[in-house]
Amino acid sequence: MSITQHHFLDVYRARQLGEPAPPAPGAHDWQVVREWRDHRQFRAAVMAGRPARERIRAGLGRWLRGRRRSTG
Repeated sequence: MSITQHHFLDVYRARQLGEPAPPAPGAHDWQVVREWRDHRQFRAAVMAGRPARERIRAGLGRWLRGRRRSTG
């Protein structure tokens, strides 16, 4: 079964169960690549003792704000 056939089967099952359809294959590939690159840059900065910058700092800020809300 190809990935396209499997996706169509998943969409059919989701409609039968009244659930939202799963994303199409490859829909989030670029986001995964960006996150992987950011993670590598963050690890390199931490190991070199440099502060985080740009997207990394913004992502860490969002993550920390979310954790503060959920713990308090």
